Amino acid sequence: MRKGRMFYKIFIPILVLGVGLVISFGSYIYLTTNRSVNERVAVGKQSLITQVKNTLEQKIETIEYAFNTYSTTSSFSEVIKNPITVSDFQAYRNVNSQLNYIASLGVDGVAYSLISLEQNWQIANGRLTHLTEEDRELLHQSYIDDQKRSLFWIKTEDGIRMVNTLPVFSQRKQAIALSDISLKALQRILQTEDNIPVFLLNRQGELLYESASAQGLLTSGQLQEITKAAGGSGEPGTLSLDSPGSKNVKAIYAKSSYNNWTYVTLLDQKEIADALKTTRFGLIMMIVLITLLIVVVAYGIALHFTKRIQKIQRKLSVGGQPAPKDEIDWIITSIDHILSEKQSLEGLLESELPQLETQFILNLFRGRILAEELEHNMNRFGYSLTGHSCYATMLIQLDNYGARQASDKDLLLVAVNKLVEELLPASRRMIPVLLNDRTQATVLIFEGGSDQENRKQVLEDAKRIIKTVRDLLKLSVSVGISNFYTDLSGSKEACEMSKEALHHRLHLGKESIIFYEDISKVISGPVLLHYPSELESQLFDAIRLGDEEQVSRSLYPLLGEMMKHSKNPLNFEVTLIRFVNNLIQLEQLIGVEVLLTQDNYALYHRLLDIRNPEEIERILVKEVIQPMVASMKEKTTRQFRGLADQIANIVRTEYDQELSLEMIGERLHYSPNYLSSIFKKEFGMTFSEYVMSYRLEMAKKWLVESDMTIKEIGERLQYHNPQNFIRSFRKKEHVTPGAYRAMKQER
Repeated sequence: MRKGRMFYKIFIPILVLGVGLVISFGSYIYLTTNRSVNERVAVGKQSLITQVKNTLEQKIETIEYAFNTYSTTSSFSEVIKNPITVSDFQAYRNVNSQLNYIASLGVDGVAYSLISLEQNWQIANGRLTHLTEEDRELLHQSYIDDQKRSLFWIKTEDGIRMVNTLPVFSQRKQAIALSDISLKALQRILQTEDNIPVFLLNRQGELLYESASAQGLLTSGQLQEITKAAGGSGEPGTLSLDSPGSKNVKAIYAKSSYNNWTYVTLLDQKEIADALKTTRFGLIMMIVLITLLIVVVAYGIALHFTKRIQKIQRKLSVGGQPAPKDEIDWIITSIDHILSEKQSLEGLLESELPQLETQFILNLFRGRILAEELEHNMNRFGYSLTGHSCYATMLIQLDNYGARQASDKDLLLVAVNKLVEELLPASRRMIPVLLNDRTQATVLIFEGGSDQENRKQVLEDAKRIIKTVRDLLKLSVSVGISNFYTDLSGSKEACEMSKEALHHRLHLGKESIIFYEDISKVISGPVLLHYPSELESQLFDAIRLGDEEQVSRSLYPLLGEMMKHSKNPLNFEVTLIRFVNNLIQLEQLIGVEVLLTQDNYALYHRLLDIRNPEEIERILVKEVIQPMVASMKEKTTRQFRGLADQIANIVRTEYDQELSLEMIGERLHYSPNYLSSIFKKEFGMTFSEYVMSYRLEMAKKWLVESDMTIKEIGERLQYHNPQNFIRSFRKKEHVTPGAYRAMKQER
């Protein structure tokens, strides 16, 4: 089968790219491995040559120390200044014993000699000999006259001679100590298990010793180059030798700070190359195999995509129109079409931004925005998060409706919301929203400034809003303001503060401006911030349901939370009173009589007088909660169906509006979790499933009975994206809306 241009345009780039990546990756692995092996071997040999240096230095220092110590003793002075003859057996024996002692401390295979320049005698290898005047003169010339040091080394035919002129700290030398280290002794000390080449150079760069494996490997010029590179730092190092006879060879050296000797070994690149031979073979095989695999994959991908394109061309060439000859032109045309649709969708999304921003603010107040989503959404809607920003939540509620009816309150709240948007600059607030059918909410933004300055600004804004509403709408409103906070994730808690502040307008009168900071001092300040409202809500939902098991799961964490955050006895009393008050309100709402009976009229005093947490828990559970649950179990069965029917009726009448259990819960004065559990129990499906099912039933009806487009039907049913509506319809009916309409019209 002949392949088209698109096939080769896909196949060849994939093949070239894949092979290039494989070769690059293989080369990188080889170079990295080679460098790593070089570094490890170099470090190992540096450590080895340093160890060899330290071993030999330790031996030599021991010999030097022994002779220097001996030269400071009185016995040394006596024996050096006295002539020793054959009859002086005791003096000879003492000197010989001292030399044997030094031999035991130093290196095996070293010959030690002591020469007296005062009395012209020499003891070496256990033998006593007398020096002639010529011998004495030669020793002076060789070891004393031209030497500035009392310790130095000389290379001999059999090894290295260590010369100590004694006494070490005297200008007038009386004796010479000779230590002849043989080549065999040096071999034992310097030779390693791996039999690596070792060179020993003096401070002038002259070769003092080379191991058997090192002979002939370096020239004298290279040895001088190494000595120059070693310098006087004493730090080990590496030197590349570039002479033709020593290509790819590196010298690893360590210089002694004790006697300026340089210890040298070699790093042979051929040795490393042999070690990497297996790695090279493996990499080549890997590259070949992966290249073959890439050829197969590239062929398969190119064939797969060109088949898809050919299939699309056949689909598009209906009605006798020829398929496009150039596949690339066809793709470009398709992309242009997609881009035009994308621009249309972006325009639609831009028009929906105010609604999305409003929903974002509502989700902030409901605690549904995760920390990782916050920054993205703030940037999306044009807000900036800075380290100096702080916020406050301002809630507004109507004190009265003026000359209007209560049915107009929604319209009045919308008007108040619009006034807030106009009165407050956009730079100092987020978009104002209607929190529910009673409350308007705004998040205020402050950049810098102290809390006192920000509070003054809020007060001026609140006064201006109250005056404008009074003058234009002939209404009175009250304003509740939360504490200032720096993290927008705390907006839910700030909203609760503002609600709590507005509760006090009953005592302060209409057109009140109430800061939570002021009223919190009256209600023990931070107690409300630690009150477990969410756990209390779960408990009250369980009581309404008469669910004993859920009550047990919610009650004990609630009591534990109350006691955990109430270290101060006064704080706990306030929390307890609030909890009992809320229980009384719940009792009135659900219509049972437990706390208002004759037996429980003194419940407040009983609970406040008890200092035992277990007894408080027992009274609340046995005498209050459990009786309420028992009473509710009798009523819930009758109430569930009626409440579920109310929710279903709202769905059937308002299906073409935005619906959520939160909105219905605020309308019916029940929590969303409570309504969700009731609805699922009665209808056998979740609220969202019921809403979607009913909307799709209406969609089927409109598809058959009306001329509305699919996009219009989707928008009317609250599907802001037509594709979401099509997916939902196809998931339920197994056909698209267009196919369903066509199928029904054919009948």
